[in-house]
Amino acid sequence: MSILRVSSVICVALLTLVVPAHAGPPLPPDGRDAGPAPDVDALVRLALDRAPSVAVLRSKLAASREQQEPAGALPDPMVGIMLQTMGPPWNPQPPMSMGQVEVSQGLPYPGKQRARREAAEAEVAIRAADVDALRARLSMRVRSTYAQLYALDQERASLSAGNELVDALVAAASARYAAAQGGQEALAKVDLERSALGEREADLSANRAALVATLDRLTGQDPRTPMGTVDHLPEPRLPSGALLDTALADAPELRVERAGVEASHRRLHAAETETRPDFLVGLAAGSTTTGDPVVTLRVGVELPLWRGKKQDPLIRAAQHDIEAARDQLADAELTVRAELERLEAQWRRDGEQIARYREAIVPQSSVALGAARGSYATGQGDFTTVIDDFRRWLEARAGLARREADRFTTWAEIEALVAAPAPGPARGDVP
Repeated sequence: MSILRVSSVICVALLTLVVPAHAGPPLPPDGRDAGPAPDVDALVRLALDRAPSVAVLRSKLAASREQQEPAGALPDPMVGIMLQTMGPPWNPQPPMSMGQVEVSQGLPYPGKQRARREAAEAEVAIRAADVDALRARLSMRVRSTYAQLYALDQERASLSAGNELVDALVAAASARYAAAQGGQEALAKVDLERSALGEREADLSANRAALVATLDRLTGQDPRTPMGTVDHLPEPRLPSGALLDTALADAPELRVERAGVEASHRRLHAAETETRPDFLVGLAAGSTTTGDPVVTLRVGVELPLWRGKKQDPLIRAAQHDIEAARDQLADAELTVRAELERLEAQWRRDGEQIARYREAIVPQSSVALGAARGSYATGQGDFTTVIDDFRRWLEARAGLARREADRFTTWAEIEALVAAPAPGPARGDVP
C-alpha cells in the first residue's frame, strides 16, 4: 500500500471519530418511553371533570339557583307589642288603656313575586350558558394542544430517522474519501448537519415539555404523569348540514348573549312591577286594663311618592341594559359569522395541503433524496445536493404532520362553534 493510500485511510479514521456514529443526543424521557399518549377524547373528559375554571362557574351556577326561591319569597312577618295608656304610664286609666300583641305581614302587589322569580331564573340561564361556553372553549384548547403535540412528536420521529440517514451519509462520504473520490468537505457537512439535528431535537424537547405542561394544567393532572407519544390523530369530520345556520343556533357564546337579552327583559319587567304599591296586613290582640278583650285589624298600602327617584331610574337602567344586550348579541353573531368563514377557508386549505403533501411533496422528496444518494455513491453527484435533498425530505415529513395538526385544530374550533356541548356532566349540572 502506498504512503498516500495509508495517509488517506488514517485521515478517514480520524474524521469518522470526530463524527460520532450515534443518532444524536439521547432523547429525554418526555414521551418516547411512556408508550402511546391517551386518547384525545379521554383528555377532554378529564379536563371537563377536573378543570378548576369549570368548577368555579358551576359553583356560581349553584349560587344562582339558590337565589331563585328567595327572589320570589314573601317578606318576613313582623311581631310587635303595643301598649296604650290613658293617664300617667304608672297609673293607666280604663277603659282606653290596653296592651296588644300584633303580627303583620307585607304583601307584594300581585305579579311582583313572579317577576322577581323570573328575573332570578334568567340569571341562572346565563350561568348555565357560561358553563357550556367554557366547556366548549376548554375542549377546543385540549384538542388544539394535543394536535400540536402530534406535530411535534412526528417531527421528532422524522429526526430520529434523519439521524439514521446521516449515519448512512457518513458511511458513503467516508467510503468515497477512502477511495480518494471525495474530500473532507463532505464529512464536515455531515458533521454540521448532525449538529443542526441535535439543535432541532433540543428545541423540540423544550417545546414538548411546555405543551405537556399546558395539557397538565388543562386536565388537572399531576405534572409528574408521563405523556406518551402522540402517534396519530382522529380523523376529523365536519358536522353535516349548513354550518352557519347551526353555528348561529348553537354557538355557546351566542347562547350566553341570548340568555343575557332574555334576562335584561325580565329585569325590566321586574322593575316595572316595582312601581305598584305593596300592602301591609296586621292583626293585633290584647286586652284593656279591666280585662276586656281588644282585637285590631290593620291594612296599609304604600304610597309611591318617591317613584321618580327610586323606581323610574331603575326602569331606565333596565331599558339601557336591553339595548346593550341586543347590541352584544348582534356583535357576537357577526363575530361567529366571520370566524366560521375563516375556519371554513382554513379547512379547505388544510385538506388541499395535506393531499399535496401526501401525494406529491413527501413521495417526491423521497425520490429526490434517493436519486441524490445514488448519484453520490457512484461518484456522479455532488454532496451538497444530497444535503439539500435530505433537508427537503426532513421538512416534508414535518410539514405533513403540521398540516394534519392544523386541520385537526381547525376542526376543533369549528366543533366548538357548531357542535353539541362537550362530553362530561350534563349541561349546567352542578356536582
